[in-house]
Amino acid sequence: MSVHITGFPTSSDIWLELNGKKVAVVQSYRCATTRESATVEAFGEDEPVAAVQGPQHHEIELTRLYATDEAIADNLSFHDLKDFSLVICKPDRRVIYSGCQWSGIQEEGKLREMVVEKLSLVARHRMESGA
Repeated sequence: MSVHITGFPTSSDIWLELNGKKVAVVQSYRCATTRESATVEAFGEDEPVAAVQGPQHHEIELTRLYATDEAIADNLSFHDLKDFSLVICKPDRRVIYSGCQWSGIQEEGKLREMVVEKLSLVARHRMESGA
């Protein structure tokens, strides 16, 4: 079985949506999904009798966010964002994190360099769909 990859995601393929509108493009991202799981033990058994899945937690870090011209005209502030979506387009599918809330915003400015913003967020839901 061979897999044909048409390309890698670029900053035009990763963006933030607010109410269905693209408000910012993102240069890079890092996603981590964790789950708190537990084992169920029974009296007299040497090993657990089951494993129970807990809820998933999605933590994402976005680097170098650039607001769209329309969002700038609407006076978008990353500090005011709430309940937004992150869309990541991959060659074979789209990954959408929805119900996002930011948990940290970092800005770094250096002389003669672009301002770099990092946005850390948590998402309520993760969904994949065909490209």
